[in-house]
Formats: sequence, structure tokens, C-alpha cells
Amino acid sequence: MQTTLIKFKELCFKQVSNAPLVVFRILFGTLLFYSTVRTIYKGWVQELYVLPAYHFTFIEGLPLPSAEAIYTIFGLLALSSLFMVFGLFYRISTAVFFLLFTYVELIDKTYYLNHYYLVSTLVFWMILVPAHRSYSIDSLLFPTIKKTVCDNWCILIFKVQLSMVYFFAGLAKVNADWLLQAQPLATWLPGRYTLPVIGKWLYLKEVAFLFSWLGCLYDLSIWTFLWFKRTRSFAYLFVLIFHILTGILFPRIGMFPYIMMVTTVIFFSANWHQKLLAILPIKIETFRSEATHQRSTLIPIILFLYFMIQLYMPLRFLHYPGNLFWTEDGYRFSWRVMLMEKNGYSNFILKDPKLDLQKQIDLNNYLTAFQQQQLRSQPDLILQFAKHIGQLQEKELGYPPEIYVESRISLNGRRSQLFVDETVDLYNNGNFDAKNWLIPLSK
Repeated sequence: MQTTLIKFKELCFKQVSNAPLVVFRILFGTLLFYSTVRTIYKGWVQELYVLPAYHFTFIEGLPLPSAEAIYTIFGLLALSSLFMVFGLFYRISTAVFFLLFTYVELIDKTYYLNHYYLVSTLVFWMILVPAHRSYSIDSLLFPTIKKTVCDNWCILIFKVQLSMVYFFAGLAKVNADWLLQAQPLATWLPGRYTLPVIGKWLYLKEVAFLFSWLGCLYDLSIWTFLWFKRTRSFAYLFVLIFHILTGILFPRIGMFPYIMMVTTVIFFSANWHQKLLAILPIKIETFRSEATHQRSTLIPIILFLYFMIQLYMPLRFLHYPGNLFWTEDGYRFSWRVMLMEKNGYSNFILKDPKLDLQKQIDLNNYLTAFQQQQLRSQPDLILQFAKHIGQLQEKELGYPPEIYVESRISLNGRRSQLFVDETVDLYNNGNFDAKNWLIPLSK
């Protein structure tokens, strides 16, 4: 055991070229800058953060920004990402981006996407690694920080993180809906019939099965081929093909395909990255090995604990009863991508227990169309909104109202069934942990 720990420590602190970190900083930072500016330009800041009257926050009581504040936040996100690209006040700008981006991500659950979580994870580690010590403005302003090497863990952390994203995305696809029913692809692909060349084939169930199985095999295996020099170039070609095709077929997936195409270049060798950096109009900095000095034993421990957490998060659903896709307990933050399609409705009924009057709540008065779409089939959102409406009505009435939900949902092509127990008052009796108000999936 002690020998293993020593070898692990030696692996972590081995001196290697920092060229992969520099390339990662420039490419990933550029993508973050583009994505931020695109969000502002498309009017999504206004649509997603200014117009909604209510937000499904991840943290109860999270302070919400004003219209001026949210635009300031996105302006700072754009500026800090640009500073990351050029390596200007690198650690401060990266920390600012991480804090602001993660804060924005926590504002509303309905906007959650796996790649938002991935961005926060990668940028967090970017704060800690010395990606600014060459090919940066910082290295020009502060020559004493200039180095062309780094500890090996600084690069391994990104490789292992991306490998886990692929592996758990593939493992999540090993289920009956995906492999035996080709769902939800069999539902989604026919809707892309207008695509040139391939559109006429997408209505075939055989194509849905082909894409389902290939997608599962790709996620489970592609990361292994990226690790080895002999297969790396061929594997990266598949990365490009797979994610470009995914972006074309499913544009609503957003920036995820492009993030994976950009970030996985870190698997290439240091020589490959040095050749790429040679394109820049900057004098080439030669790789120089440096004497190894004593490193803190805390770093291997922190790395180990971090990846234990990353292993636990995708598997935590095993603690919860019921069908994961139905209850969604443990679904987020677990690299589950495009695995379910839910259709149906959820109507909220407000009852005045003293006057014995009831009415259906008009969701248009509280939520945007997108929020309503996400609300109807996600149990924690249903209960969160029921609590919110109940609190508003209690302030108005002076006593607690009752909130009931009438809901029928179809999961991955199944027949629709009752989703919420209509006899349970969610405001007074609904519980986030014990979902006794959620009717189990029948099959």
C-alpha cells in the first residue's frame, strides 16, 4: 500500500511540459468567451434571467440579481474569460469566472445542463493549475513566474475528469429503454426528417437502434483510446465526427459537443501542443526540465478525495427507490445526457379550506413557457413550485391554503399514467425526501 502511494505521488509530481495547459487555457477560454457573448447577443440573458417572475433556485434563499446586476455579471464573465485566454491576472480572472458562472448556474434548475456543471468543474481546476506561466501577459508582466514545466497532476486532472464524463455517460446508457427500445432516440430522430441527405432515414427504428448502440459504445470506450498515442489521432477523429453529428441532430443540446471537442485536445502529447503554440506570433519557449523539490502530500490526498466524490455522484441514485428517470432522484450532476423524454401535463389546484373553494392556477402568471415545460415532469420542481404558490397564497389569505396537482406523464414512449397523487396536499404534506406523493412508475 505504501509503495502504491509513493508511486502515485511520483506520478503526480513528475515534471512535464506545460504546453497542454497553455493550449487548454487558450482554446477553452476562447470557447467560454464566445458562449458568453452569444448568450448576451441572442437575448437569452433577458429571456432567462430578467423576464421570469420566479426562479427554481438550487439553494433556498439564494439572492437573485436585478436586471442591471445580471447584465453586469455576464459582462464580467465575458471579460474574465477573455483575460483567461490572454493569461492576464489569470488566477483572479479564472476565480471570478468560476464564482460568477456557478452562481448563474444555481439560479434556476430548469436551465440545468450537464455541460454547465462540466464548465464549473473544469474552471475550478484551472484556478489551481499554472496555465499562465508561459504564452501569457502575466509571464511578461511578472517574469519571475515564467516556467515551461508543471507538475504532471495539473494535466492529469483534466484527462481523468473528461474520461469520467465519457465513461459515466456511457454507463448511464446501459439500460433497457436505451438499448432495447432505442428510446428516446426513436421519438426524437423522426423530427429531424428535414435534414439533407440523412433526414429521410431518420424515421426508421433501425437507425434509432444503431445510433443508440453506437452512442453507448462510443461513450464507454472513446476515452480509453484517447489515452494511448497509437490510437489517439484516430480516436479524436471519432470525437469530431460524433460531436458534430450530435450538434446537428440535437441543436438544443447547446455548447456541449463543442466543449468536448475543444477540451479533449489535452490528451495529445506535449510535442503536439508545442507545435500548435509555435503558430502563435510569439518566440517559442523551449521545454526545460527543472529540479524537483518537495511537494505537499496534501495534493494527492485532495485529488483522491475529489475523484471519490466524482465517482459517487453518478452512482448516488442507487440510494433512492423507484425508476431514476421517473423520480429523477440523483439524476443531475451525474453525466446523464439525452436519456429520457417525458410528455404530459401537470395542473396545480389551489383550494381554500375555509371557504371550500378551489381553482386551477394559471401558470402563465408565474412562469415562462420554458419553465412550464420543465416543471410538468420534474418532481422536485413540482413540489418546489407548490410550496412557492402556497406561501404566496398564505400571505394573501392569512391561513394555509391547500395545493394539489393533477398530472399524467408518459416516459420514453410508454403510455401515460398518473404522476402525482391528486389526494395529497403538497403545500402542507409534500416532502422533498420521502416522495410519498409521487405515484411509482407502473412498468
